[in-house]
Formats: sequence, C-alpha cells, structure tokens
Amino acid sequence: MGIDRAKVDALLARAKREVDDGLLPSVQIALAYRGEVVASEAYGDATVDSRYAVFSCTKAFVAAAVWALIGDGTVDVSRPVVDYVPEFGTNGKEVVTLEQVMLHTAGFPHAPLGPPNWATVEGRLAAFAKWRLSWAPGSTWEYHATSAHWVLAEVIRRVTGRDHGDVVAERVTGPIGLPRVLGLPAGPAQDGILDVVAVGERASADELRAAFGVDELPTTEVTPEAILGFNRPEARAVGVPGGGAFLRAADLALFYQGLLHNHGSAWRPDVLADATGTVRNTLPERLTGLPANRSLGLVLAGGDGRSAERGFGRTVSPRAFGHNGAGGQLAWADPATGLSLGYCTNGYDLHEVRQPRRGSAIGSLAAVCAT
Repeated sequence: MGIDRAKVDALLARAKREVDDGLLPSVQIALAYRGEVVASEAYGDATVDSRYAVFSCTKAFVAAAVWALIGDGTVDVSRPVVDYVPEFGTNGKEVVTLEQVMLHTAGFPHAPLGPPNWATVEGRLAAFAKWRLSWAPGSTWEYHATSAHWVLAEVIRRVTGRDHGDVVAERVTGPIGLPRVLGLPAGPAQDGILDVVAVGERASADELRAAFGVDELPTTEVTPEAILGFNRPEARAVGVPGGGAFLRAADLALFYQGLLHNHGSAWRPDVLADATGTVRNTLPERLTGLPANRSLGLVLAGGDGRSAERGFGRTVSPRAFGHNGAGGQLAWADPATGLSLGYCTNGYDLHEVRQPRRGSAIGSLAAVCAT
C-alpha cells in the first residue's frame, strides 16, 4: 500500500475549509503512515509547531501508561480499586474494579473534582472519599469525562511512586520519541500553546431533533466554561488525566503509529494487542443506547455501521481504534491501512451538530488516503 496524494489533498482542503470560512481561528492536521508523518499542515493563526489542548484524547495516553504497568505485573485490572487506593472505598465504591473504571462502567460518571482540589494529592483523595455511585458498577455505561482518569492517575502514583504525568512521559511518550504532553509547569514549558476560543452558536431545537431525535442534549461537566478553563497556566500545569494534555496534531498521529507498531517496545505485545483490539464493553450507553465498543482505554470503530457515531467517520475498518477529544479533536489509527490521524483546533464550536459532522467528514477522507 502507498499514499494517494490526491486524496490527501482533498483531506487537507476539507480541514482548511472552516478556517477559510472564518469559523475556526486555527486548525492543525497530520496524517502518518509506516511510522512517519506523510502530511502535516496548519491553517489560520497557527504553525505546525503550535500546541493544542486535546482534551479527552489525553485518556489514551493515561491508559497507555496503565498498559505498561500491566505488562510489568504491577497492575491487575480485575482487582478492586481499593486494593491500590484504600481511600476510594467509601459509599459503596469498594466493589468497583479497575477494569470498570477503564471501561466507563464504574458508576460515578459525574463525580466532581476541580480546582483547587485537583492540584494536590490530598485534595484528590478527599474528593474520592465523598464520591457516590449513580448506578451499580458494571450494569451499564456512561462516559466518565474526568472522574475515572483521576482514579487511574492515583493508581499510577501508588504503584510507581511517581506523578502520573511523569510516568506518561517516561513510559509512553518518551519511548516513542514524543515530548512531554501532560503536566506542563507554567513558564517556557507552556510556550506555543494556543488558547481555546469559543466560536459559533448553539444548535436550534429543530437542528438537534433532526440530528439526534431530541430537543436538547443532557448537561454534562464538559461546558464551555470548563473547556476555556484550560487556558489558565495553573490548569495546564496540573496534568488533568482525563483531558489536560497539550500537543501537536503530528504528535497525536505519531502516538497512534506507536500503538500500531509498538515503537520503543513500550508495551508487552499481548497487552498492547488486547488494548487496541479486544472489545470489553458492548453495553448500550444509558442515555443514547449506542453500544460502547470500548477496549481497555480506547474506542473501537466496530462493524455495526456506527463508526461515525463513535467519532471515526464512515470509511475506517471495523478494527480502527482511538479516542477523540472535546471540540472536535481527532486521534485514531486503522490497522487495516496503517494510517493514523491527528486533528486539532482551538476553536471550540458551540454548535452541537456541526462539530461532529466536521469530524466525521475529516475522518472519512483521512481513512481512504492509503491505496
């Protein structure tokens, strides 16, 4: 297989469109193949070296650190979280397993943890002790936007004695030749990060009904205020494990090449194969009914015709895996073609219909660039 340059050109043109139309302040896109970036462009107020908040794309990096620890034999996902973090075992949570946390079936999707408590271990543990279950662990699934990965971060700290941001740098990004992406201290380490800007207007009830069958979407913790909060240097320094990484589109694409090829031998092969290819959660989402199709930390496209709803577009293979981020950040790889995609923007589009449609269009064009 090779790269079809005409199709790459079509992909880049689509990525550039919203910048040309004045909707997005900047976009960065990268396509990688056989371990190398084969296309990398920036449009608008950015260069290819600008860095972006990638929000929930961060989750794959934290999960990858857990995979490394599974390979070491220091983490067993079948065990209860309290075996690693005893302070977590309050209000019925002592039955929650680490696997359930990684599959978003743990039962505490809306457990709060924000500033200033998120900045200290003591503050995080105090929050854990207050958290309560919304439903029985393992009975259904609902996206844990930030709560689950705070637990993973503490498990990482307990078994390594190191901050989770340090472990991600040492066990994940470092071995595959990428810079530190999580927990960037204020000052020069944050140079080149673009501020997020809210753009567009909310979708109308008619638009929401046509796209999703409802007049309004449920309120979650992923609000414009929370998203714009990552413009603060102190928030960037925390290393929020569910959404606080900062990097380039090329870094995203190369990270997923690392998962395709195990660059740097960062993971035990059987653990990596399981994490990128074994669906452990097929439960229907409790609000939308969409089957999860989640592995141990990633989303898989699946062969049920609903890959676009999972953020991959319509032309990837069922084996494609990845994890996108709020505001339209895209990050995935397709083992069938060897392609991986990274797409970033600092325009947080408030239109709940336009943003996922853009991602689907870009993903669909990216997936066919190998011939």
